[in-house]
Order: sequence, then C-alpha cells, then structure tokens
Amino acid sequence: MLWNYWLAAVRELRPACSRTRTFFWMLLTLAGLCCRADNAGVTSFVRALDFSGKAYHRFLHFFHSAGLHLETLTACWLRLCLRLFRPFEVNSRLVFLADGIKAPKEGRKMPGVKLLHQQSAGNTKPTYIMGHSMQAISLLVQCAAGQVAAVPLVSRIHEGLVFSNRDASTLLDKLVALLLTLVGVCQRQVLLIADAYYASAKIILPLLAGGHHLLTRAKGNVVAYWPAPAPVSRGKGRPKLYGHKVRLKDAAKEEHAFIEAPSPVYGENTVQVRYRVMDLIWRPVGHLVRFVIVHHPHRGTIFLLCTDLTLEPMEILQLYGFRFKIEIGFKQAVHVMGAHAYHFWMADMKPIRRGSGNQYLHRTSDGYRAETRRKLGGSCLSFLDGRHEADSTWQRQSVSAPDIGWLPRRDTT
Repeated sequence: MLWNYWLAAVRELRPACSRTRTFFWMLLTLAGLCCRADNAGVTSFVRALDFSGKAYHRFLHFFHSAGLHLETLTACWLRLCLRLFRPFEVNSRLVFLADGIKAPKEGRKMPGVKLLHQQSAGNTKPTYIMGHSMQAISLLVQCAAGQVAAVPLVSRIHEGLVFSNRDASTLLDKLVALLLTLVGVCQRQVLLIADAYYASAKIILPLLAGGHHLLTRAKGNVVAYWPAPAPVSRGKGRPKLYGHKVRLKDAAKEEHAFIEAPSPVYGENTVQVRYRVMDLIWRPVGHLVRFVIVHHPHRGTIFLLCTDLTLEPMEILQLYGFRFKIEIGFKQAVHVMGAHAYHFWMADMKPIRRGSGNQYLHRTSDGYRAETRRKLGGSCLSFLDGRHEADSTWQRQSVSAPDIGWLPRRDTT
C-alpha cells in the first residue's frame, strides 16, 4: 500500500525525463534512496534493490544522463509539494526557508571543491574545510498534529567554479535568482525566512520589487532612522527623508519601552519575553522596515528585521522560530539520507591543491567547461535533487499518517 502511494506521487515527475527509460532509472534511484540500509553511495542502491553488479554503471550513467532536466524536475517537484502538503501561509503568502550548508569533500578531481570557512558555536567543527558550498530553499508546511515541517525543494552549489571573469554575482544574487525561479513556478507571493547573512539589500530589493517579503535576524550594530517629520512649509530641494538616528543596541537598553508577553516559540509556553517594535528606515534599502527587539530570559537579546509592516511583533518572533526546521532537514539529509555522501570524479580535471580557492574556467577550452558543467550539474545536483524527493516522501507519510512509520533501518554500529 505504501509503495502504491509512493509511486502515485513520484509519477508526477515524469515530465522531467525526456525518455521513459530515464524515468524508470530515476524511480529506481528514488526507491534506493528511500529503502537503502546504509549510505555507501550508488552501491547501496544496488544492494537495497537486490540488483547485479552490472546495475552499478547503469546508475552512474543515469546521473550523467542528458535526458534528466534539473530545472523541469524542480518545477514538477514544487507543484507536487503544493498538492501533497498543506503549505503554511501568512497573509495568503507561502513561507520559504533559506540557508546554506557546507559538505566536506576531499576529492582532488571533483569540480566545485574549494577551501571553505565555517563558523560554529563549539569546537566540534574545524574552522576550515575543503568541500562544496551550497544554498537550499525549503517550503514550510503544516502537519496533522498542528506542528510545522520544512520540505526541501532545491539545493544548488553556488561556489567553487567561475566560468566567466565578467560574472560578479554573489551568493546573495544567486539565492534570490533561485528563489524567484520557484516563485515563477508557483505564481504566489512568498515570505522568505533566513538568518542574518541574508539581511542585505541584494535580497530585500528584488523581493520587494516582486511583492514579496523577507524576515531575518538583524545584526546588533544596525543603524536605522526614524522617518523625517513633515516640514511646516515646503522649501527648495528634495524633502528630507531620514530623521533621528537609532542604534539598535542603544534602543535595546531602554527598558521602559519594552512590553512583556508570553513567548510564541514552540515549547516555551511558560516563558515570558519582553519586546519592542520600531518601524524605521534602513538606509541600505531606503524603505521602512519593522525591527523587533526581543529580550529572552534564557537566550539573551535578538534583533529581528521584517519588511512586512503588517505582521505583529510576536508573530514575527514565532515565524523566525520556525527557521531551525531547515537545519533539522540538513541533519536528516546528512545523517539519515546520506545526501552529501556522493563522490563524482572527473578524470580529465586538473587536480586541485588542498587550500585552493575557486576554480577559474574562463581560460579553459569550451569542451572542458561543458564537461565540468555536466559533471557538476548532472551528477552532484541530480543526486541532491533525488534526495529531496526521497526525503519528502518520508515527510509526507509522517505528516498524513503519523501513526504509521516508514523509515529504513540504519546500521549505526
């Protein structure tokens, strides 16, 4: 029964494959991701599906196949998620979560691998690693028990390769372009929730131009301005836009301006927080944005920024509390699904040195650039997108029928 339900869902992805044979191999790949008992790459698919050794190279050929179109697969997957799940909406807007993840890779002939810096609150992670840097977007959905979950939609490797020395796109530019691609598919207004790295005009201005909004954490050194008071008489020149300067750190010390309220964050029913809300003009964007300063009795002070002025302060805090759902998805992808355990080598690639940065390909031949695009886009991204579909089928089962479990046994010994 479960497999019939699973097949009825994934058959909606057929338009992403130009050939029926490619679609069948994609079904086998998704089935292998769902039921394999270990994370040993493609060989785990062969063992889980009880295939012969010849199927190993067939699976590898599928990941390199030109018959699978990633952009079409992403569009089909987004439409399927909107139909299978019940999206969490705020003022008739879909809620998307965005974050980045770094996957360690030691391959000397693997495109996109570079030296990456990662920050950690503890000492469990090394400061510098060699690996892939990718950005991901998830859809916030409602569960049957009143909880929420993050359904992975798309992941893209946005660092490591430079195909043109004229391309000045940053990680923020690439993320907002990826988000607007998803918006073009669903044709809905969205609210993007992200961490403080994405509190930038490069994200806010394109979103506001399309009628979308951003909710993120602001840094403590942010400086904003009250709107300038209306002049008594109109003089020469442009009217004054910025009024009194406000430093958020200084505003957080004015205890008399704070209001006490119960915490709306999940699991904190008995916690009382104090908040202050201010609608200020932030100079990088030149628009009014809503700043919310929250004093938590155990977690300290947090500064939140939201471009939607209609959201209440406690609603903003509750929504930002859902951001960790995408991090839970990352942990499940790494430790349960093995989504980042891929090793796709490129035999003709020039070996990279440990500690090297971006790989500049604008001086290489057209054939070498095409092969690099095929290896990175066809192999790594196909594997990552397959993980999204397999992971979300589990989530769909847990959301619709939480009493029935469908998780393969993982040997952790």
